[in-house]
Amino acid sequence: MPQLLLEIFSEEIPARMQQGAARDLERMVSDRLKAAGLTWEALTTYAGPRRLTLVIDGLPTATPDREEQVKGPRASAPEQALEGFLRKTGLTRDQLSERDGVLFAVLSSKGRATTDLVAETVDQVARTFPWPKSMRWGSGTLRWVRPIKRILCLFDGKVVPFEIDGIQSDAITEGHRFLGSGELLRVSDFVDYRTQLEKNFVLLDVADRKLRILEQAKAACAARGLVLVDDDGLLDEVAGLAEWPTPILGDMDPQFLALPPEVVRLSMKVHQKYFAVRDPSKDGLAPNFLVVANVEATDGGKALAAGNSRVLSARLNDARFFWDEDQKVGFDAWNAKLSGVTFHAKLGTLAERVERIAALAREIAPLVGADADEAETAARLSKADLLSGMVSEFPELQGIMGGYYARLAGHSDAIADAVRDHYKPQGPADTVPTAPVTVAVALADKLDTLVGFFAIDEKPTGSKDPFALRRAALGVIRLVLENEVRLKLFDVARIAAHIGAKIEFPLIPYDGTNGPEFEANAAAYRAFSEAGRDYYGRETALNPGAIALIAFFADRLTVLLRDQGQRHDLVAAVFALGDDDLVRIVRRVEALAAFLATDDGANLLAGYKRASNILRAEEKKGPLPTGMVQTGLPNQPEAETTLAFAVGAARTAVEAALETEDFAAAMTALARLRAPVDRFFDEVLVNSDVPAERENRLKLLGQVRDVMGQVADFGQIAG
Repeated sequence: MPQLLLEIFSEEIPARMQQGAARDLERMVSDRLKAAGLTWEALTTYAGPRRLTLVIDGLPTATPDREEQVKGPRASAPEQALEGFLRKTGLTRDQLSERDGVLFAVLSSKGRATTDLVAETVDQVARTFPWPKSMRWGSGTLRWVRPIKRILCLFDGKVVPFEIDGIQSDAITEGHRFLGSGELLRVSDFVDYRTQLEKNFVLLDVADRKLRILEQAKAACAARGLVLVDDDGLLDEVAGLAEWPTPILGDMDPQFLALPPEVVRLSMKVHQKYFAVRDPSKDGLAPNFLVVANVEATDGGKALAAGNSRVLSARLNDARFFWDEDQKVGFDAWNAKLSGVTFHAKLGTLAERVERIAALAREIAPLVGADADEAETAARLSKADLLSGMVSEFPELQGIMGGYYARLAGHSDAIADAVRDHYKPQGPADTVPTAPVTVAVALADKLDTLVGFFAIDEKPTGSKDPFALRRAALGVIRLVLENEVRLKLFDVARIAAHIGAKIEFPLIPYDGTNGPEFEANAAAYRAFSEAGRDYYGRETALNPGAIALIAFFADRLTVLLRDQGQRHDLVAAVFALGDDDLVRIVRRVEALAAFLATDDGANLLAGYKRASNILRAEEKKGPLPTGMVQTGLPNQPEAETTLAFAVGAARTAVEAALETEDFAAAMTALARLRAPVDRFFDEVLVNSDVPAERENRLKLLGQVRDVMGQVADFGQIAG
């Protein structure tokens, strides 16, 4: 079947936009062709510095004929309804068919030539393409990321004729700007197109460009006994800067290696797009760099390397200036300036934020095994480097430079490491600190952010999260879980809320009538609203923002565990107990998942839901009976007595297991209820005509629900 080849050739496309553009091109073209009824065998897109390319194999020459049956009014409907339907369909009354008293119209349409559809599609895509930034040039109305030079469009080897703002489609493309032949390249299909481009020094596929960069870069380094420092992000970027990437190894002045390696690497990467290089026989970086050129130089790249070395030296001289000047200034001067920097209009200055973090770090320190004085000191130093010259020049080095300056100022390694790493983890792939002082400061930093913004009602909404609160919450969760910190979120939130006068987080008794602010999150915290106390017996006097914050943590934990293969409803079932110890919650969820994966667990869940349905129906009639379940009654079924004793034994075993946090043992105790519960429902009529029997059996089902409810809210579990 025929092939469609499309290339939009323009001036240089920013590297950061290329792969997104390839995805958008695929989506927009495929959506329009599918809507027209076309199918194909394979669709592939490519993006490079000067071109977006799409190729579709197995595309039919025309769209299929269509026949659509449209339902109309009843035959007995008023005349006005019939006239409206006829106007809509463009048919006459005798062209309609009738079935079961209802009129139907059959609308037929002939298929369209694929070339016509492609011409329309390219025009629509070009005019509505979602570039992050675009420009208009000349006198036309077309907007594109950079001026379009030509459009190649072939279907079945022939040009698809169309014109967009004076740009006429053709079968011509161009090779490399400098290395190519300089002649226009006329192509016949995709194989010919790709072959001619490679002959003219253009690698179409970004994967091929990356492979060429890595192979040649590693070979150039190996020839001098060096090793390339891997950087996937930089590799992605430089692969979008060169159509024929050619790595060149250059030298730099060894004196610059006295700078922190992060400074050297960032100067290379951010400003010059160079890779760093190291000597495997030594620590640190080597006095070299690797630049990816877009040409093959006749001198082997010596002149290019020398020129890039001079540029890099200028950059590193600037960095050395900031490094030297910062050491003359120091933390006292930087911290003094923090009072003039606003963190948030409602949350005060950075200096006030530092005071809150320091106080909170001191409170958290004993919980993570850290020295309270060291944690407070590290927190007071943590934001100072934001006012340093180096971080002003390289914002990516915040924290890192503070760690270096703290060491130079004579502070301990524990304090310097905490200053350096307190922003971690900054994403799901980032490492989690384990040093106690660092954990204390990192938790304090993130909790202050979360509590503060929730207190002023600046919560994330939909996809919007301008203050990165989701990332902060995930950071807290990972710090707590991976370090097994036994932290009670309610207590820490209250401490954090009352540390700074700028954060008003008043505690309001939650009596179940406090309004929609509470009810939005009340489902996950029934234990709070019903008992007035949480898992630990603390009175639940909470601000709506505090409840929302704990619900937010529950949501983030659910996302994390779901990514690890756990079910979201199990997290909700455990959170509903009012427990806010994340380590214990995860252990409960894991034990609960293992239990429900067994036959006993699945069947007991079904029994729980049956018991709950009965109790819920009876609650509508009036209060449920309470008190001791009686055994040994006249004519009492053996299944009822057996379940009563089994519930008592299960309660004792579950309470003992929960006391020692042996959740597997708690699930084992519940598993022993499975057979007695099944037998009870098989042999016993709960709603007996004898009031005393009915009351005793409802008490028994209530006890089954209560015992299971100590482990999790099984009512929140699907199944």
